Amino acid sequence: MKTESLSSQNFSRILLIKPSALGDVVHTIPVLPKLRVRFPSARIDWLITPENAGLVRDHPDLSGIVLFNRQKFGQLGRDWTATTEPLRLLGQLREANYDLVIDLHGQMRSALITLATGAPVRVGFGRPVRRTRSTAEHHALRNIPRHGWTGAREGSWVAYSHHIPIPTLDVHAIDRYLWLIPIFGLDDSPIDSRIYLSAEIEEAAQRFLEHNALHRFVALVPGTTWETKHWHPERFAAVGRWLKTQGFGVLVLGSKRDRLPCEQIAKLCGGAIDYSGRTTAAELAALVKQAAVCVTNDSGAMHLAIALERPVVSVFGPTNPVQIGPYRRPRAVVRADLACSPCNFRRLSQCPHGHACMAQVSAAAVIERVESELSANIQHRAG
Repeated sequence: MKTESLSSQNFSRILLIKPSALGDVVHTIPVLPKLRVRFPSARIDWLITPENAGLVRDHPDLSGIVLFNRQKFGQLGRDWTATTEPLRLLGQLREANYDLVIDLHGQMRSALITLATGAPVRVGFGRPVRRTRSTAEHHALRNIPRHGWTGAREGSWVAYSHHIPIPTLDVHAIDRYLWLIPIFGLDDSPIDSRIYLSAEIEEAAQRFLEHNALHRFVALVPGTTWETKHWHPERFAAVGRWLKTQGFGVLVLGSKRDRLPCEQIAKLCGGAIDYSGRTTAAELAALVKQAAVCVTNDSGAMHLAIALERPVVSVFGPTNPVQIGPYRRPRAVVRADLACSPCNFRRLSQCPHGHACMAQVSAAAVIERVESELSANIQHRAG
């Protein structure tokens, strides 16, 4: 079957695979409405990790979710207890009789799951392509990062019956997933990236904000999984102190692994409320949705803010904002203009320049951008 033929074929049971991470899940959400328009009566399920499920569970274009526990799946074969849950999942996927699986994760584990479904049509990205210099007009890059997404990884492309062509790497992740449009003949109207949260989660967030008198507040979200994407806690705190002088409450958010920098920021920004490590992804989204502005590193919280149409300012260093930055909001990015950035190094020990790309971003520069975003939001609401 040729790829072109998929644009006219009908499918009744569809599985979308994108289990994590938070930002990647948010980037995938715009695919859902387009699939629903093209296949109005199909069952469309999403394979996703439990920690991210709340972000998509209530989406009106989704039929159901299939929970994927990465930890248990990684222990497959080690002992019977650890093997039971993965085997149950694989059996569930087989019994669902999917006739189309779209794997946008593109790793060996997701490829094996794709094969395990037994679906006759299995779509994923092609094998990696050669990285070249960026040609994006709105953000000139001086170097060619040696690391980063270049296509399906770990040989996963061999599991697919049809491949998504990779015409360029100089494209945002959302637009990369939308390369599905010509393959399936999807609607090419403007994207819908809305996040639908349950009423219970939204009400709980509102009760928390009222209890802490956070009627007009900003969210500082310093967490990120990469060592090299962390901006200095004292500079986050300086931004928070300035915002307090403007009459805003300050709420510090993050995951459990972000507790230390969040605690430091809250301590240095007197009166700030540290709520790190106490929210699910969906609960985080409910709080971000109410913030006057979010200040982040390159992180999942940044992508949440964009999808929820909140003002956001993000500090970028080793990563490429053209490919994974705030979608269609280049003004939200603050970065030092260095010849070595982006590099996509994940660990500080890999950086030969003393982490200059983050160290040279001052609190004053971020405050200036925050002030600009707040003013623009006021003007937008007035208009």
